[in-house]
Amino acid sequence: MSQVDKAVALFETFNCAQAVFAACGPGEGLSEPTCLVIAGPFGGGMGRMGETCGAVTGALMALGVRHGQEMATDPANARGPLYERVAAFAAAFRERNGSLACRELTGCDMRTPEGQAKFKAGDLHHTLCKNLVASAVELLEAQ
Repeated sequence: MSQVDKAVALFETFNCAQAVFAACGPGEGLSEPTCLVIAGPFGGGMGRMGETCGAVTGALMALGVRHGQEMATDPANARGPLYERVAAFAAAFRERNGSLACRELTGCDMRTPEGQAKFKAGDLHHTLCKNLVASAVELLEAQ
């Protein structure tokens, strides 16, 4: 199963950040349960706040695991190259999907019952967000 297919399958049960990170993190040496725990708070644009899309934050965590090992031992020299990868990923995601912000991508304010109802009524989890999860993993694979 490809990482994209794995992420989409995980997204049936877990949030967007969890799906992306748990599909990509195990290839970098983390267990799937560890990835699910770490990424748990980031769904819905960070705890349903509508900020940075969870698919993006999940991908950034995977980038950190894949390319950020030196951040623990030599952060001054590691920061620049890692942040360049983050910026490249963010630019590609924004270009492909129009925004990095959950609230802008979904058109819903997930902090309110009305926004959550609009999200559910539009079946955005199975339409829009599933595609954002797939997009994030595709872009991550291209890094």
